[in-house]
Amino acid sequence: MFKFIFIFVCLSHLLVAKPVRVDLEDNSSISGNLIKSTTTAVFVDVGFDIIKVPRSSVITLRYLEEKKSAPQEEIFTSELFINSPSNTKSSSLKNLVDVLGEAVVLIRTPIGLGSGFIIHPSGYLVTNDHVVAGDRQISVTQYTGSGAELTKNNFDNVKIIATGGNLDLALLKIESDKRPLSFPYVKLGSSPNLNQGERVFAIGSPLGLERSVSEGIVSLRNRIISDRLHIQTTAAISPGNSGGPLFNYKGEVIGVNNMKVVTQGAEGLGFAIPVDSLKTFLLNRDAYAFDPRNPNAGFRYTQPPFPN
Repeated sequence: MFKFIFIFVCLSHLLVAKPVRVDLEDNSSISGNLIKSTTTAVFVDVGFDIIKVPRSSVITLRYLEEKKSAPQEEIFTSELFINSPSNTKSSSLKNLVDVLGEAVVLIRTPIGLGSGFIIHPSGYLVTNDHVVAGDRQISVTQYTGSGAELTKNNFDNVKIIATGGNLDLALLKIESDKRPLSFPYVKLGSSPNLNQGERVFAIGSPLGLERSVSEGIVSLRNRIISDRLHIQTTAAISPGNSGGPLFNYKGEVIGVNNMKVVTQGAEGLGFAIPVDSLKTFLLNRDAYAFDPRNPNAGFRYTQPPFPN
């Protein structure tokens, strides 16, 4: 018995636990040490017990220790994103586009363009890996305003934080000196809550046409394409939409627009990476950290040769 207790005490000192505050959707909160964080739940040691909190109930998760080297606006959540509350109500497409449009950006590189969306007020944003793969000169254009009056805000100093070629996801950060104190950002939904036939819409810049909106439904929630899980949708996904958000009518990001099938006679075959795959990428972004000294940074896997 004494040997068992000794081992338990030793292991407890090996746990990397950080003090956090978890704000819940019912306007309550809990504080304690963060033991584990997954895409479905967080585990908090409150001193006398370990509480499992479902991700769907978490509004924000904040570290209580201040990071002196980081600007105040970067103390947000440990995962760089906020989950949308489960009680969020649906709204009209017009209202949603007005509210969410400023968080969707156009991404340009020397060889092409795509879309992206801001997930953090200090300028962290998500896009597809293939939009920025192989490039270092990246610029972002944000469109502010609503309706016919849009103002362009160009940011030329954009850094690649993490990139996963096998996931086709990338995390960027706007580091321009003229960036605002706080960017508009979007909240993330949940892939398991998505239903076949549910209405969805995409915002992006197909062919460079800013803040274009396309509407459709979820054709299938789980579709394997190119060895990756996708959401199949009838919302139009065109070149330039890649990396942009696919929303439900609660204004939650439920997917990252990824590609479309182009073949004679095929219509309405768009595909998006499920938001839970994005959350996994963000939670494990250190494993995908981008190293500019290594052209293969971000874990790119090539196809094995086929036998003759």
